Amino acid sequence: MNADGVEGSGGPPPGKHECTEKLPDPNPDAGMKTYGSGKPVRLFVAGLHGEEWKDTTELLKSMKPPKTGTLALIPFVDRGKYISTLNPDYYSVPGKKILRAIEALKPEIYIELHSYSSENLEKLAGRNRLELIGVPAYSILKAGVLLGSVSPWIRKKYFPKEALCLSFELRKGSVESRKFTARMLEILKEIQSRDEFIEYMKKEFPAQAKKAIEDYRRFYGES
Repeated sequence: MNADGVEGSGGPPPGKHECTEKLPDPNPDAGMKTYGSGKPVRLFVAGLHGEEWKDTTELLKSMKPPKTGTLALIPFVDRGKYISTLNPDYYSVPGKKILRAIEALKPEIYIELHSYSSENLEKLAGRNRLELIGVPAYSILKAGVLLGSVSPWIRKKYFPKEALCLSFELRKGSVESRKFTARMLEILKEIQSRDEFIEYMKKEFPAQAKKAIEDYRRFYGES
């Protein structure tokens, strides 16, 4: 889960077919774009650290305005030395722009996009993650996409309990992961509340919804 640009050569060599997949922008935009107005306020963030921007930034840069409410997008945060978002130091230096956006917007819905290497799947979704790392395991959705909560440090300090705070992990280099995540983002940009998203998950991903609710209640001490 940890960016070098790719220089073009002016065109494909003879006998080669030009690749139709869009290459990641070597100079991703670090600014925030805001669409719509009013509530609910949604904040989506990608490219949080290391080379994750290669799989996540373009997903936010290509999003359209929501039908209702506000959608704020930070497609790129940092590509320097990898610092886990579980470490509070992340939000004091590379992720400081995220905290500024949260404090200014006070979003009811907050989404982070990350990416992972296949060898790290067990670390993220293994059943012993809570005991080993201190946070609940991610749930496996579809096409290698994982769903979990954001860092407990930012969740507890900056959001009320009724806020919807999610972290998606895409499988690195997977076109299918990106396509599925794009569909989930289209749903989330129209979601009005945490309860509405829970109902959607119960219908579309019942097992994962049950696990996520149980993990949340156990981790945050709710009955």
